[in-house]
Amino acid sequence: MLIPLTRKKFEQIIPLMATGPQYTFYWGKFPDFLKRLLISVVGIVVLLLLRSFLGEDSEGILFLIGIFLGLYWLWGPVLWASIRNASNRKLPYSGFWRGQVLDIYITEELIGEEETVNKKGQLVIVENRERRLNIEVGDETGFTTQLQVPLRREHKAIAPGLIAEMLVMSYRGDLSSIVKTSDIYIPDRNLWVSDYPYLRRDLFAEVSRQLEYPDDEREYRSERPTRTKRRRR
Repeated sequence: MLIPLTRKKFEQIIPLMATGPQYTFYWGKFPDFLKRLLISVVGIVVLLLLRSFLGEDSEGILFLIGIFLGLYWLWGPVLWASIRNASNRKLPYSGFWRGQVLDIYITEELIGEEETVNKKGQLVIVENRERRLNIEVGDETGFTTQLQVPLRREHKAIAPGLIAEMLVMSYRGDLSSIVKTSDIYIPDRNLWVSDYPYLRRDLFAEVSRQLEYPDDEREYRSERPTRTKRRRR
């Protein structure tokens, strides 16, 4: 099932400002926090050097900039999540897609390398690998797409044949060519499969419930849906 959404509903589901889960995603781990903190400290030092050159006349504007830079460690995740949201909102058309899980499998992916020295004083490269879940979903039209995410314990509940839902985005009003897809929602398990949380999950789940009843489709439908081209992500 593919039901085009109105622009208003699309912008509600993918808001311009970062949501809580998106902020958490970009907050990252402790090294990510340290990088933002270092940027804040370097920014303050640069402003202090500028103040010594520009004199007291510039204190007002430098003070405001200093507050802005000094708190980058805190508001940085909002900035990067909002930029990512804005890039998704540039796509003019979207739709609610419902299909099923076709396949799931686990792989081990290389996520980085580190150089270290062993006990013999030799330089060795240590590979950092992560177990990832690969999920393939599709529908009766032949459209399929894949998503790879870090493996979580709750993913054990996913099985082929379960209903899968997501938001699809396109440059075409009839959604005949899908260029981007969101995280995947498994309604029977109330489970999200995602790396980055694209959506306002509460609103998307509400749309999912509403579209169980044909009379409610009028609120969300903007164009008549068509078959989508086969695409792998």
